[in-house]
Amino acid sequence: MSSLPPTLRPWAESLALFPEELALHLGPFVARLSAAMGAMRPRGEAEGGEPQGYDGITRRGSFDRLLVSEWLWALEAPDELVRRAAYGELSFLKPAFRQPQDARRTVVLLDAGPDQLGNPRIAHLALLIVMARRAHAAGAAFAWGVLQAPPERGTFSDVTPSVLLSWLAARDVEPPTAERLAAWHEALALGDAPAESWLVGSARLARLPGAEKLSRIEVAEVLAPGERKLMVDVRPASRAARSVVLDLPPPDDSIRLLRDPFQSRVAEPVSRSGLPNATTFNFSPDGLRVVRFHADGTASAMAIPDSSTFTVPRPRRMKPQPGQTMLAAGWRSHGGLLTLMEREDRYILHGALKRTPPPADAGGPRVQSGWWKPGYVPELPSAIPAPGRLFSWRDRHGEVVLLLTRTGGLFLVYQVAAEHRVELVALDHPVTAMAMVHDKLVYVRGGSSVSVGSQLERLRSGPLTPSHRGKPVYVMPPTEDKTLPLRTTLHVVGVDGSTSMMLESREAEAFFGYVPGVAVPRDSGLLAVRHGPAVWRLFLDGAVQEMAMPLSFKVVGVGGCHMAPGEAGLVVLGPDERALSWFGAKGLHLLARASAPVVHAEVRHNAPLLGWLTRTGEFVLMNLLDGRVVYRATEEGP
Repeated sequence: MSSLPPTLRPWAESLALFPEELALHLGPFVARLSAAMGAMRPRGEAEGGEPQGYDGITRRGSFDRLLVSEWLWALEAPDELVRRAAYGELSFLKPAFRQPQDARRTVVLLDAGPDQLGNPRIAHLALLIVMARRAHAAGAAFAWGVLQAPPERGTFSDVTPSVLLSWLAARDVEPPTAERLAAWHEALALGDAPAESWLVGSARLARLPGAEKLSRIEVAEVLAPGERKLMVDVRPASRAARSVVLDLPPPDDSIRLLRDPFQSRVAEPVSRSGLPNATTFNFSPDGLRVVRFHADGTASAMAIPDSSTFTVPRPRRMKPQPGQTMLAAGWRSHGGLLTLMEREDRYILHGALKRTPPPADAGGPRVQSGWWKPGYVPELPSAIPAPGRLFSWRDRHGEVVLLLTRTGGLFLVYQVAAEHRVELVALDHPVTAMAMVHDKLVYVRGGSSVSVGSQLERLRSGPLTPSHRGKPVYVMPPTEDKTLPLRTTLHVVGVDGSTSMMLESREAEAFFGYVPGVAVPRDSGLLAVRHGPAVWRLFLDGAVQEMAMPLSFKVVGVGGCHMAPGEAGLVVLGPDERALSWFGAKGLHLLARASAPVVHAEVRHNAPLLGWLTRTGEFVLMNLLDGRVVYRATEEGP
């Protein structure tokens, strides 16, 4: 990092962890806090230890250790020798002593509670760098941890990107307590060296029992109009206090330091001719592509980038012919982009299917009473307000393509190759969530229901009834008592059969998601279902977690978050239609603020990825586990 000013060169190795633009902002914090802290006091000779030769030159000492060159003054200029001795200018050999490596240490406990959320944590970050280098220069052991964390989790001895990311995610809504400080005091024996046991946080720490004998560093924001500064008071246990006022970096850089200080700035989108504005999108069933629908009626499938430096291949795009309308699209990993078009007289499927089992011939008795519910008529895909999703799934008979409309209608898409036509068979309604998990089809349905697997078996053996809307759409006859109470059910359809289970939820709105490190059912994965107007239930492995969500927030998915690792929560859109947040057991955490009102947001069901589309056409993909934006495209280009 050659561009650092000379005053920051001593910390070049530590600052090299950060992008250059952030290192230049963090460097002044480190330099000024280091001056306020001072060096660790060297061990005096009276502290004992086994002698181990000499270690440099000092201005103080006994004359038996005076340098031989200094004795020349006694022979050549005795008066000069006396003058140099009076003014402390003589040089002596400095003795060295063998000390156990753990005989000295510096312990730092940082407050991650509500008093220190936000900008004060930038000072915490700089203090960790200062403390680590300070202890290393004195040959002392270094240990640090979060005051709110239980001591059983242990402490950290390094200041590395992975460790610091864990610390940045260790925010807590609870202030530090006397019980937790007492637990740390006992676990680390802080009373043995109070001068090098530091508490970092607000002035509230001074009121905790047991903190009066420890060194403290108090961090607070300067409350003045237009001021962006921090006040840091260094209060050693055995020395006078020192105060430092630090100017905060610009807001954008402050946010980067608090979210992920190790990610280089992502370049702004490059203006170029690209696809028309997207009107909506969805993640493909296998999670490998983003399927977008554009204002000109086309659909495209884009590979999902792993990072902001990933080169995204040109999207696969399908454009309807004149007289055709895009009804749905999907991606199948073994066959590319699938699209379903509608013409005035028929449906058209682009993408050859593999051994699709034919339905039974039509001609059975017409269903006058409707489908599943009295008076219900299946809503044709042409009536949906936005394009639907196509799922390609293989059972033991071959490939099955399913259409899920935006209104919750589930249809089988069947291609009659000999007659060059496409038929739709209504299977279920209303389906509120659907995904592919471990090569199985899983979906949530509201109301009394049978599974899709059972329906597909009946297609091969029983008659169907054609609808009366012109194009070939078939209705499955009802098989259950329509008087049964409505219920929410989870269906898992595999090659060898299907299973169903009733969910303990009063409503059917649902989302599938993914959180690493959280035990979830193998067949369905993480599932969130609305239980009431303001209550959601998260179905984990052998447990159900209930959350109260304010009605003003709109739930757009379920998953993990870098601010609460190993914890499942809901991803929500705020009342302003711009703030995207993560809601967990410990409260609400802001993920991002969109540049314009969000028209659609979605969480990938098998990976920690959040996507959103704004009213102005901006499309963004964000990794939920580290808070990084991996892709961003505007109307002009990505």
